[in-house]
Amino acid sequence: MATTNVQKLLDGIEENVKGGNYEGAKELCRNTRGPVASIFYQGLDRVGQGLENVEKAVTSYGGVQMARLENNLTWIGLFIALAPSFGFLGTVVGMVQAFDDIEVAGDISPTVVAGGMKVALLTTIFGLIVAIILQIF
Repeated sequence: MATTNVQKLLDGIEENVKGGNYEGAKELCRNTRGPVASIFYQGLDRVGQGLENVEKAVTSYGGVQMARLENNLTWIGLFIALAPSFGFLGTVVGMVQAFDDIEVAGDISPTVVAGGMKVALLTTIFGLIVAIILQIF
């Protein structure tokens, strides 16, 4: 649905610009909600000032709109950064547990270290899974 709105906007702008009706294109942008229309408006508003000014306006206002879109994503970024750290913390805890088990048993055997290694690997897996899922979002 959002794609069709953007496509309608692009088609309308293209039609107006091809006909030389820059005011009509700007009016279309003013009446269309969303960051794409706002960015196009900034470029169309400077159409008589040369290509360099249009490009600067689109680039700078695009940065402003990107910051607004990313405004509420700081928590996701924080968890993306923290998830692997928690996984690594679990790895260290599992390794400490494995060495404690070795110390208690006084011998190294697969059955002695298996529990600690299992904890280490599971926490690493879960930390990475959480980070990957959040990175997708």
